[in-house]
Amino acid sequence: MKQYLLITSLTVLLVACGDKAQAPAANTASSAAAPVATQAAAPAAAPAAAPDKEALVGQAKAAAQALGGTLKQELEAAMQAGGPIAALGVCNTKAPEIAKAVSAEKGMAVSRVSLKPRNPTQGVPAEWQAKVLHDFDARKAAGEPADGLAYAEVVGNEFRFMKAIPTGGVCLACHGETLSPDVSAKLKELYPNDLATGFKEGDLRGAFVVVKNLAP
Repeated sequence: MKQYLLITSLTVLLVACGDKAQAPAANTASSAAAPVATQAAAPAAAPAAAPDKEALVGQAKAAAQALGGTLKQELEAAMQAGGPIAALGVCNTKAPEIAKAVSAEKGMAVSRVSLKPRNPTQGVPAEWQAKVLHDFDARKAAGEPADGLAYAEVVGNEFRFMKAIPTGGVCLACHGETLSPDVSAKLKELYPNDLATGFKEGDLRGAFVVVKNLAP
C-alpha cells in the first residue's frame, strides 16, 4: 500500500512539472506573432497634393507681362532712336536675351511663338502650341476679344500657359502688309525665311508661351 501511494505521488508531481515546462513555449509563440500583426497595420502613404492651377496662372501671366513689357520698352526706345531698322535689331539680338532673363527670374520658361514665325529657329510652335494658336484664331473669329485669349492646362508634370499677342499699330512698320524698301531689305538680310508679314492691326500675330516643370 505504501509503495502504491509513493508511485501515485511521483506521477502527480511529474505531470505538474510537465505543465509548467510547456507554458513558456506557448507564451513565446504568442510573442513571436505580435510583430507580424503590427507590420500589417502600417498606414498607407498620403497622396501627393494637386498643383494650385489658379496660382500658376497668376505667375504665368506675370511672366508673360514681364517679357512683353520689357520688349515693348526696348522696341519703343529703338523706334525713337533709329526707326524700324533699329527696332529690327532689337528683335534680332535683344529679344532672346530678354526672354532668357525673364525665364530665370520667374522660374518658368517664357517665349513667343507664331504660326507665321519670323525666325524659323526660335518662334516655331510645338504641336500643342500650334493647336492652341489655331483655337485662338477660331475663338477670335467667333467674336472673342483678341487681347483676352488665353489657355492654361496641367499635362502630367508640366504646367502650360499661352496668351495671345494682337498686332498693334506700331507693329505694322515691320509686320504689316506694306513695308518700306529699307525694312524689306533688312528683313531679307536678317531673316531670309521670314513669314511674319502681311498682318493688319488687331490680327493675332502669335502668343506668349509659359511652361513650368512641376516634378518634385
